[in-house]
This record gives sequence, structure tokens and C-alpha cells, in this order.
Amino acid sequence: MSGALGPVDWAVFGGVVLLSLGLDRAVFGGVKARVSFREAAIRSVFFVLVGLGFALYVRFREDANAAVTYLLAYVVEESLSVDNLFVFLVLFTYFRVTETQQQRVLVWGVLGAIVMRAVFIFLGSALLHRFHFMTWVFGGFLLFTGAKLLVRKEEEVDPEDNLALKLARRYLRTTKETHGDHFFVMKDGARYATPLFLVLVVVEFTDLLFAVDSVPAVLAISNDVFVVYTSNIMAILGLRALYFVLSGMMSRFHYLGTGLAIVLILIGAKMVASNFLHVSSLESLAAIGIVLGVAIGASLVRGKENDG
Repeated sequence: MSGALGPVDWAVFGGVVLLSLGLDRAVFGGVKARVSFREAAIRSVFFVLVGLGFALYVRFREDANAAVTYLLAYVVEESLSVDNLFVFLVLFTYFRVTETQQQRVLVWGVLGAIVMRAVFIFLGSALLHRFHFMTWVFGGFLLFTGAKLLVRKEEEVDPEDNLALKLARRYLRTTKETHGDHFFVMKDGARYATPLFLVLVVVEFTDLLFAVDSVPAVLAISNDVFVVYTSNIMAILGLRALYFVLSGMMSRFHYLGTGLAIVLILIGAKMVASNFLHVSSLESLAAIGIVLGVAIGASLVRGKENDG
């Protein structure tokens, strides 16, 4: 069965998101002193199952091709998001953010990401519908970004060079000392931003830059706003738990950046050549799955060789 998507479908999506978050909080509670690997893994699997399971609803309301397209967009967003978690790990380590504080920052970071994705996706979709040449612009941008990521050298990320951090320190009253998990404190009748708020600013700014890459990638996969946005948000929901799963093993993914670069190049090429070359969503999903599988497998093999 398929039907014209409308407010009911968006309401169902919103209900699934709220129900998932509510169930997660009811079972595991709120912010805690430490998130164990086992708990983080269970929560990650739960959100992945919810995200993948929503493809059944897309299949029911649209068709099988829309469901495959949803899965493709979900896999791309989830994979690109992992690369973003590396930056968060460096940031949290640099500012010596505790696990409790990390959870609070990530909650607000996810909320900010949801809002930014809505703006970018609906704006990008409107541009593609109104101006066909934007297809080539987005495709060319993805080719450039993928090539740049492919040839980049491994280098340390310096949070102090972050533009958002510099602007926040310049225009906000800030304290040097942390105040638990508070973003703001009152001192001498004035409101001051804590270092934790500065971390949140950098996280949101980093995600903004990340959205510039990821949104054109998913829009290249489909012009169905419902499929693109729902897959995007479903992938983002589990990032907080996924961070705590990967935080201790991120250094092992040596070739993930290369794999993601190839993915962006493939999607960009598909977008640029869309007028004279048709690649089905199923073929794209298979190709991207192979690329990411090889990248992750090679990383794990290299990690075992280093351990040995």
C-alpha cells in the first residue's frame, strides 16, 4: 500500500521519535556519572533498530524503492556522523569534560542538530526543485569535499583554532572555572558563560559545518523530503549512545576517513551525472555498503596487527 504523505505521516514520525526517547529515558534514566560500554551498546542497538524499522513504515506509505532510499540515506548519515564524533572526542578531551558533562552537551547537541537539519534539508530541497542547476552545484561540492577528505593528512584538531570558540570568548562574559554541568552562572549580578557552554558552542558549530557536507549527500540520494529528513533524524538520535560505544576505540578506525571520502565522491558523481546515468537506490546502497565494509574491515585488521 502507498499513499500521499501528509500531516499524519509527520505526526507518526514525531510520535516514534518521542516514544523512542521516552522509552530510552524510562529504561536507562537521565544523565549519570558514567555510561558503561554495555549500556551504551544496548542503547545504540535500540536506536539503530528503531531507525531501520522506520523503513517499514516508509515502505507501507510509499513503496519498496522509497524504503531502500530511506535505508541508503540512513546509512550515509550514520556513517558520516561517526567521523564527526572523532572531533567531539578531541574537544571533550581537550577541555577535560567529564562523562556527566559530556552527556549534557550531547543532549543539547543532538537537539541543535535536529533543528539545523530541518533548516538545511528544507532549504536545500527547495533550491533543487526551483533551480535544476543546483544539482550540479551540490554534486560538484560533494566531489570537491570527497577529494579533499581523500588527500588530507592526519593531523591533530586544535580546538583553540575554532572560529566559534574565538567569537564566543570575544563577545561573552566567561568564567575560567567550571561549575558542574551548568552552562551559565551568576556572578556579581551578571550572567557568565561557563567553559561547558563554550564546548557546546563548538559542538554546535562543528555540527553546522558537518551539515554542509551531509545534507547535500542525502539530498543527492532522494528529493523526497520526508525520506531524507526522517532518515537523517533517525540516524542522529542514537549518536549520544554511539559516542560512548566508540569513544574508546575511535583511534582504530584508520581507514574510515578514506571510506567516507570515497562515499562522498560516489554520491557526488551520481548527482553530476544524473541527467544521463541512472543508478538505482539498491545499487547505491550496495556500493556504499561495500566501501564502508572494506574500510572498517581494513581498519580492524590493521588494529589487530598493531596490537600484535
